[in-house]
Amino acid sequence: MANELRYHHMIEKITIQRITRRCKESIEDVVIKERLLNIVLNKRHLITLNCSPLDLDYLAIGFLTSRELIKNRHEIKYITVDENKGLVEVETRVNINAACLSLETENPSYSDISHQAVKKANPERTASKFHIPAAKIFSLVKEFEASSRIFLNTGGVHSAALCDSDHILVFSEDIGRHNAIDKVFGRCILEDISTDERILITSCRVSSQIILKAIRQNISVFVTRSAPTDMGIRWAEDSGITLAGFVRNERMNVYSHGWRIGSGQ
Repeated sequence: MANELRYHHMIEKITIQRITRRCKESIEDVVIKERLLNIVLNKRHLITLNCSPLDLDYLAIGFLTSRELIKNRHEIKYITVDENKGLVEVETRVNINAACLSLETENPSYSDISHQAVKKANPERTASKFHIPAAKIFSLVKEFEASSRIFLNTGGVHSAALCDSDHILVFSEDIGRHNAIDKVFGRCILEDISTDERILITSCRVSSQIILKAIRQNISVFVTRSAPTDMGIRWAEDSGITLAGFVRNERMNVYSHGWRIGSGQ
């Protein structure tokens, strides 16, 4: 029942015209909802995001974490969510540099903070003994695809999931690929779900900015059904993340640290 309510909260039923070579007809279709979310941090407006209208608290906290404005839930004093106003207000227990509170676009320049983040990547991750058979990755991707009900019905969202070696632990969908991942990590922050030596699966293109989110959460294996960029591959290699792309039909391309993925069962 809860999943059904979540589904209907994310979609809108509309009437469209379906045209083929033979006929034109009016039919009912479903499309994904898009809303604006204003994030206010310590009583100061931080940013307005275009997003899907669900799990707004996870999105806000994941966004703040991805910008390293907060590190854990103990730094959060309170969160208030007003879905009707498209507003999440976050008050922290720690002071935040005012210079950080001037984000004017959804994707500000990452150049300086990104290079620093890669340089600070945990060397223990590269030496980590985490290992997973390819068959288990294929199984997780199959579970991931089956969970993407909103995508299957609308084709209008990106999906992301945090997994252990056997199952999906956290799953999220959103119109924005960054948002989908931020919602996963936001939930992990608020519910104390460890991301250490976990697998992150996404449906989206993996750029350096996406890899940066995984670096900051100590992800070991990053799996996407889509393609990585050259910089995304370099940062995965430099930070010790195993990156696999085009994972479909029990095939995958592995771009970095392939030693973690075995060919057996």
